[in-house]
Amino acid sequence: MRPCTASRLLNHFAPSVVPMNIPNLITVLRVVLIPFFILLFYMPFSWSYWAASGVFGFAALTDWLDGYLARKLEQSTPFGAFLDPLADKLMVAVALVLLVEEHANLWLTLPAVIIIGREIVISALREWMAELGARAHVAVSNLGKWKTAAQMVALVILLGNPPMMTFWVGLGYGLLLLAAVLTLWSMVQYLRAAWPHLSTTTDNK
Repeated sequence: MRPCTASRLLNHFAPSVVPMNIPNLITVLRVVLIPFFILLFYMPFSWSYWAASGVFGFAALTDWLDGYLARKLEQSTPFGAFLDPLADKLMVAVALVLLVEEHANLWLTLPAVIIIGREIVISALREWMAELGARAHVAVSNLGKWKTAAQMVALVILLGNPPMMTFWVGLGYGLLLLAAVLTLWSMVQYLRAAWPHLSTTTDNK
């Protein structure tokens, strides 16, 4: 066996080391917080709803913070670009699953299905288009920001309240329905941008 020095090992593995700068660490923290707010949500205490909501709200704020720091400190990385949207989708999907089980009604289940279903459709479409070497260019608009804001505020409100029809729960339902409508519209925009690639016939079917 050939001798292997520490420096040679370091040089061998250095290119594959993920750069864990401050924005990336904040993004990882957002993923790590997910099991904590699940645990808090199911704890049998009167304060468990607001504790879970608080952890979720803090995690949602870190979504803005890591992006701001990445731009401010010029520390954008491919790892961060991959993990940031993934962390958001995981966080939202887990919160929606918890709430669907807790509330068990159409007012929450329908927008949850729309929001999660849209992410599955767009993810599958992006993967398919990547295999073609194509990409759908969808202009970023304020609708996306409004959708994210409505969605996050709705989830913070609904996670923080028991499943009883109160003013706050009704407000949460309304905001989540608004987010679902905006989500559908953004999916339509994406499909329209991708339609030239979807409607192209090829010989390799």
